[in-house]
Amino acid sequence: MKQTNIIFYFTDQQRWDTVNEAVMPNVCSLAEEGVWFENNFTCQPVCGPARACLQTGVYATQCGCYWNGIALPNDRPSLAHYFNNAGYQTAYIGKWHLASDRLPNIGLHCEKTAIPKDRLGEYQYFRGADVLEFTSHGYDGYVFDENGNRLDFKGYRADCINDYALEYLDNYDRSKPFFMFVSQLEPHHQNDRHTYEGYKPTIEKFKDYPIPPDLSFLQGDYNEMYPDYISAINRIDYNIGKLVNKLKELDIYDNTVIVFTSDHGSHFKTRNPEYKRSCHESSTHTPLIIKGGVFNGGKREKRLSSLIDLPPTLLSLAGIPIPNSYMGVDLARQRDNTENKRDCVFIQISEASNSRAIRTERYKYEVRDAALTGYAHHKSRVYFENYLYDLEKDPNEKNNLIKNSKYSSVRREMKKILLEQMELAQEKKPVILPAVTTRRK
Repeated sequence: MKQTNIIFYFTDQQRWDTVNEAVMPNVCSLAEEGVWFENNFTCQPVCGPARACLQTGVYATQCGCYWNGIALPNDRPSLAHYFNNAGYQTAYIGKWHLASDRLPNIGLHCEKTAIPKDRLGEYQYFRGADVLEFTSHGYDGYVFDENGNRLDFKGYRADCINDYALEYLDNYDRSKPFFMFVSQLEPHHQNDRHTYEGYKPTIEKFKDYPIPPDLSFLQGDYNEMYPDYISAINRIDYNIGKLVNKLKELDIYDNTVIVFTSDHGSHFKTRNPEYKRSCHESSTHTPLIIKGGVFNGGKREKRLSSLIDLPPTLLSLAGIPIPNSYMGVDLARQRDNTENKRDCVFIQISEASNSRAIRTERYKYEVRDAALTGYAHHKSRVYFENYLYDLEKDPNEKNNLIKNSKYSSVRREMKKILLEQMELAQEKKPVILPAVTTRRK
């Protein structure tokens, strides 16, 4: 039996509600052939930790990558390890964010330089940078290959990263299947310029694009930033269209599974002073579309799914046994098995706060510790209730019900579920105390 090729196409900081015909027609076309998971959520709304969860199949506190700037541990095999052992060719293109270390007594910094080969997660082919936003801007920059050679590029960054993927497809060994991970930086903001950087020819086109209702009632920088943000996403879609055309040109489209998703969303400085690191839908609700294999028929799946579910799903699609350590659900098998339906998704939040949250079909519940930021601790023995939203009545999360006496039984039930999830993630059962103040927003 011919093994399936798999492409994992990953964007950075893309909200779930940006996938529509006006912005992403090519991705919508994939959805018409595959399955659109409408209620997909990240398990960690921070770039590096989310990527670590994908590569290791476990939660950020389990693999130790709970902040940006913690390298992938050597004792946790990456996705590439399993694909390599199964006879696949493996390629990684774009933002890696899992090689440099901020931890004391380690201090390897390759944010702007070549990544040592032993920190590439065993990927055979590499065209990327550890922190791509430090080696490039919206236009122009450089990446490295697997041997540490610097490769300069000119043009819009998303186009150039996608071109490396097209180059790989033109040159891979046709006698073996491939697993290719394409990690775009767009639509993530450009850190050193404090702005989103769209594709210049289309920014004006999106200047009147509607602001999402979960942002518009709050103060933030969405009015200024949203045209660039949507322009960048639209250009990602253009590049996915080019990738699909390449697959068809090479006559491998029908034998290639394409998974499209993002690490987290963006709340545009409405929920805290930055763009993510929050339990809110704007930060945690992400797109997920899978085309190929058992994912076909143009279906829309409303059940809950999580970023942590993708590692087992990817291995399952390739016929590779799923490690017992993996925390997620194989979505390929879950679709026909209601017993495996998720009651909730579990979310760990770091850096802006040390928080834990669950999202059920109806409610969002979050607790945090007493530290002012999440850089003080990555886990605690004592948390305080912080947020409760009734998403059925309040989908835009305007009303925090954490101190509302009418929801006391809901809080008790959410607390019970959250504690169960924390223990499943091998966290010690903490004490969760009532909210001490009424939270903002």
